[in-house]
Amino acid sequence: MNGNYVITLGRQLGSGGRLIGEQVASRLGIAFYDRELIELAAKESGLGKRFFEKAEEQRGRSLFTGVMDLYGSFRAEGYTGNYLSNETLFNIQSGVIRDLAARESAVFIGRCADYVLKDHPRALNIYICAGMEERIERIAGIQQVSKKKAREIIIKTDKQRAAYYNYFTEKTWGAAESYHLCINSSILGIEETAAFICQFARIKFGA
Repeated sequence: MNGNYVITLGRQLGSGGRLIGEQVASRLGIAFYDRELIELAAKESGLGKRFFEKAEEQRGRSLFTGVMDLYGSFRAEGYTGNYLSNETLFNIQSGVIRDLAARESAVFIGRCADYVLKDHPRALNIYICAGMEERIERIAGIQQVSKKKAREIIIKTDKQRAAYYNYFTEKTWGAAESYHLCINSSILGIEETAAFICQFARIKFGA
């Protein structure tokens, strides 16, 4: 495909979204970014990546009360400024995403990338869900926990992701109108879902 383009993937925990994103990037021969964005944001800002990791850990808590908790972490790591709000950290990370998207074609996982890149002329925004039983099986296996615990983790993480996304984008996480394509990975499986997305991207971008 000629010209830079971006594919953003929002996903439910346990839907296989990261695996699908990796396969899409590999099949299309483009870059892939997930937690790599934290390291790039840390490097760009001169802050330790723990600052951004801490903000992600607190996504499900109040975005305002979290500021002082973050401030305590910053002081412990030697940061001497006043404080950095979650909004500031979000803006730093968003700047990194926009810079990368301006330079190369890439798949971006989560982090409100669809909203951050809303003005990108060639963007495909996708949301991946899956059946709860498949999600529980996957998370129980990955994290080596019981199915009951896996369900609890899934419910909590989905709430955190929704709160984070809804706050920063003023859209609704998981709602069809927020994306170009919503797909249930339980129907086709990981590999075929990735193949379907690649075909969809080729059609959208006029390959």
